[in-house]
Amino acid sequence: MRPRPPVQGRGVFSGTGLIITALAATAAALLFPLWSYAGRQDGTAGARVLAARTVTTPYGPLSEQDRDFVTKVRLAGLWELPAGRLALEKGTTQAVRDAGQHLIDGHTSLDAHDRTVAARLGVPLPDEPNVQQKQWLATLRGAQGQEFDRQFAGLLRLAHGRVFSLVAEVRAGTQNALVRDLADDANTTVLDHIKVLEATGYVDFSALARDLAATPSPVPTPPLTDAGSAVPVAPSPSGPYSMPPATTAPLPVDAP
Repeated sequence: MRPRPPVQGRGVFSGTGLIITALAATAAALLFPLWSYAGRQDGTAGARVLAARTVTTPYGPLSEQDRDFVTKVRLAGLWELPAGRLALEKGTTQAVRDAGQHLIDGHTSLDAHDRTVAARLGVPLPDEPNVQQKQWLATLRGAQGQEFDRQFAGLLRLAHGRVFSLVAEVRAGTQNALVRDLADDANTTVLDHIKVLEATGYVDFSALARDLAATPSPVPTPPLTDAGSAVPVAPSPSGPYSMPPATTAPLPVDAP
């Protein structure tokens, strides 16, 4: 039997198919990052949810993060003002008592500012500390002597460290003029408190670093509530600050 002659072109077609397959794979690899990036540009589900909860105000868009920030500023004052008074009563050194006075002065002013902003933006505010903050106050009330000094400096410095990063995030991204102004005020107040707490000499920076890395937030956010179920808080009648003007004409009082 004579051997069958080789089929002409089979090797050519086979090689061409491999080349086409390789080129297709390369193109897919190059285009996939572009498709992925385009998908990310459309926004994640979380970003869409946040955008849906943004409302229009005369002072610019008010996001859910903005409202959360206004609430947290109020919560900070609700426990740090009593903590400052405890420091005046129980602090064993002048530095601890000075830190307590700074807390009282700073949060009295900041809380007045926050209440005015909340009233203008229609943000309901709490009228008592949350569960975690009540526990911190109970710890301070039960501590005596230098143990109180250590607990006071440690708890307050941890809380202010967390809030400091939140203030920066809100200040960098908010589109609302009132929230920007409040964030500026909060930044100045929180930084001042951080410095006077550290000046007590009772801040354990090693423990602080561990706690900051391990603790998700020193001011747990309460669940969002409807305005009708929240306790209304009257705005401050006056304050040592000037409110920024509205970006558009203010809405009438009886506007829906």
